[in-house]
Amino acid sequence: MLISKFKGKKLEKKIIVWEPWFFMAFGLFHLHRIWGLTDRKSYAEFWIGVLENKDLFYFILMGILAVLCILGIITFFQNRHNNYWWRWIYLFGGAYLLFDLFAIAVKLEFWNKLLLWMFGVDSIYWNAVWSFFILLGGFVLALGIKLQIDKSRMNKRGK
Repeated sequence: MLISKFKGKKLEKKIIVWEPWFFMAFGLFHLHRIWGLTDRKSYAEFWIGVLENKDLFYFILMGILAVLCILGIITFFQNRHNNYWWRWIYLFGGAYLLFDLFAIAVKLEFWNKLLLWMFGVDSIYWNAVWSFFILLGGFVLALGIKLQIDKSRMNKRGK
């Protein structure tokens, strides 16, 4: 287990039980975008429909994403003197996603234009945009799996 010193105190770095699952869930969510590479039209229609209709699915999904981001940001600050490198993802990714959710909710014009551009099925950038998110999802999923393995090893050592 990693030990660091801060102000004369020994602080143990711990992986909280939900953290691997947090990354695995976000990774799997990003990987759904493979659908966008295989069927642009239905993918774009589905997500534009979700964003425009704002039905129960929209509010449940946005609520879950917001709560997870806030939980991650709180965790980052609670461990600010003893963080793993990957907890910075909570801060930057969480801030980005919370802004995204806010911009969608209040219908910021420039953000709406960006989303319409991203979901433009005739865009020459379609594959680049959605491939980036898929690669991000693969990385985050792999990180979550690694954290679960590390957490299991820590538990076996009794720490």
